[in-house]
Amino acid sequence: MASVHESLYFNPMMTNGVVHANVFGIKDWVTPYKISVLVLLSEMTKNTKIGLVEKRRLNKQILPLLQGPDMTLSKLIKIIEECCPNVASSVQIRIKLMAEGELKDMEQFFDDLADSFSGTVPEVHKTSVVGLFLRHMILAYNKLSFSQVYKLYTSLQNYFRVNKNKPSLKAENEEAEMDLTNSEEEEEDKEERKMEKEDLDLPVGEEEMACNGPLSQKQAEYFLSQQASLLKNDESKALTPVLLQKELNNLLKFNPDFAEAHYLSYLNSLRVQDVFSSTHSLLHYFDRLILTGAESKSNGDEGYGRSLRYAALNLAALHCRFGHYHQAELALQEAIRIAQESSDHVCLQHCLSWLYILKHRKGADSSVLLEHSVKRAIHFGLPYLVSLGIQSLVQQRAFAGKTTDKLMDALKDADLLHWKHSLSELIDISTAQKTAIWRLYGQSTMALQQAQMLLSMNSLDAVNVGVQQNNTESFAVVLCHLAELHAEQGHFSAASEILKHLKERFPPNCQHAKLWMLFDQKIQFDRAMNDGKYHTTESLVTGITALNSVEGLYRKAIVLKAQNQTVEAHKILQVLLTHCQKVRNIEMVIRVLLSLAELYWRSSCHAVALPVLLQALALSREYRLQYLASETVLSLAFTQLMLGIPEQALNILHMAIEPILAHGAVLDKGRAMLLVAKCQVASAASYSPHKKTEALESAILNLNEAKAYFAKVDCKEQIRDILYLQARLFNSLGKIQERNKCAMLFRQMHQELPSHGVSLLIRL
Repeated sequence: MASVHESLYFNPMMTNGVVHANVFGIKDWVTPYKISVLVLLSEMTKNTKIGLVEKRRLNKQILPLLQGPDMTLSKLIKIIEECCPNVASSVQIRIKLMAEGELKDMEQFFDDLADSFSGTVPEVHKTSVVGLFLRHMILAYNKLSFSQVYKLYTSLQNYFRVNKNKPSLKAENEEAEMDLTNSEEEEEDKEERKMEKEDLDLPVGEEEMACNGPLSQKQAEYFLSQQASLLKNDESKALTPVLLQKELNNLLKFNPDFAEAHYLSYLNSLRVQDVFSSTHSLLHYFDRLILTGAESKSNGDEGYGRSLRYAALNLAALHCRFGHYHQAELALQEAIRIAQESSDHVCLQHCLSWLYILKHRKGADSSVLLEHSVKRAIHFGLPYLVSLGIQSLVQQRAFAGKTTDKLMDALKDADLLHWKHSLSELIDISTAQKTAIWRLYGQSTMALQQAQMLLSMNSLDAVNVGVQQNNTESFAVVLCHLAELHAEQGHFSAASEILKHLKERFPPNCQHAKLWMLFDQKIQFDRAMNDGKYHTTESLVTGITALNSVEGLYRKAIVLKAQNQTVEAHKILQVLLTHCQKVRNIEMVIRVLLSLAELYWRSSCHAVALPVLLQALALSREYRLQYLASETVLSLAFTQLMLGIPEQALNILHMAIEPILAHGAVLDKGRAMLLVAKCQVASAASYSPHKKTEALESAILNLNEAKAYFAKVDCKEQIRDILYLQARLFNSLGKIQERNKCAMLFRQMHQELPSHGVSLLIRL
């Protein structure tokens, strides 16, 4: 983070009891909080009873206390108590004596601080972090006038009095509780104590600053760099948008030309999708950057032009993010024009990358532009842009149906680049991309392996001490895939645990929370559909539509189909098919075609469903979507069964059964085994008696396996159908006891479940 603008330090002011001793260019000033920190440092050097472990804990807290914003005394004492209760008590006593004593006590304290540097073996080295802080404070205090010293002492007394009042209020409330007999008054008293407790237990990062004046240089730089890092790597640990904006407004109130604060305000506005505020802050950032001359100091006169072209580029990125593609294109053209005039090839390369993103968002073919972008990035030695370009190419070609081996080879080359330049963020993105590609191609085992690999890796630049992973989008993506994979296998409790973990790592106000919200709604929707609770799916469809309109529309058609509202479902699917073909969403096109085929089955138009399924099969094979191809073959086999050619259906089932059993969801495994059993029963009609008996017994075994699969995902309707088939088969084989058992179980389930009028014969 760049240095704070120097105008902040040459405006002597006195605000709310905070003395700003920066008249002589000193970039720090004395506050009651810093006096408390000085008392702590003094105690640490003089107290010989501090243990080694306690001293180590205190040393870890020193830098955040020196660089962080001012805090109340109660918070400071609480932090010290967690490290060393003995020192906390001593610090509190010394501050109390100073605040309740006289002005000369504070004068004597600052006089004694200079002794820390004296002697052959000084307690504090002058050039250390603590030594520099002590020297700054001593110098700042010595430059104060008498009136400023008096105001500082008054503010110290107020600072201590605020801390002193909190315990006394608690004591008074306890006495009042003992005296009160009225139950209503007792409840009010408890609520008051609860509110006070919450005030005391607020996290350190989210309490209001003790002083409403401006931060010092180090405090401002530390605050901005810390929050910017948290917004990038672990948004859940950053201040909430409201609190962060409040602190930034306080910072900008005393220094409106603070460019970096405007940029952090821009990032904060993006969190809540505030178009006006984010645009306003971004423009102010580049205005201040140019006006203060921060760029020209390091880059000469070229700095002004550099700020202008990157301002236009960032504005284009902002408009593109919010879907304002025309405004984004105009801003991008402006950035390209200025960069060409200045021969800034690096800026032009960034513009080229955003030009690809813009054309891709608008639905235009931008593959040639992307390839050119990667070549130019390699030429100018920009590894970050090279890697992003390669990964975009891989994603584009995955949707275009390229073979997996070529895609993985390209990602392997990108990974070599990541490790060579220690691009930790791109390593995570690459692994998440591999997980998504394997999921797209239907290889759930490989997707699971890649997800586990990323979750087992430690980040190269963890944002928090002791934390090995950052809460970035990559981890959200793989955790969502992991939850969906567990749900597909019937492990709903494990999926719930993963989603619970996601909610903790990515709170609802986080920018990546939409990922787990969508997956959570989809898993709940699938469970409700399996259980036949169609009335509960309406709210889930609304939630899915809010997060993904295409997916929500598809799920709405699925519900209507299950409720036998064939005409309405067909209209929605036709609209969805047209839209997906236009935007080339091939995966959704295939899923819509499969749903249309099911509607034709319900209308007994099996011959009409055949060309629809063949179209879906051709698309899935062209784009190498193996799992969707297997599902399509399954539907084709069912169509052939209904058309009276079960032998042919059995033959093509062998093409689909292996991938489904290896990588498929439990529900699809059950459907596949149920269809195999139906085909075996239908084919057995022309067999000899002995061979027919073997075929029926084999069908019963397959039905048992299908029933076990359906039981995992609680598909009661399918289990009821299987019990009916088994009862009929046992009756044909003369096994009366087994038949009666299946018939009894069928009757129990039939009484529990509503009947939607869908015949067993026309449902896969």
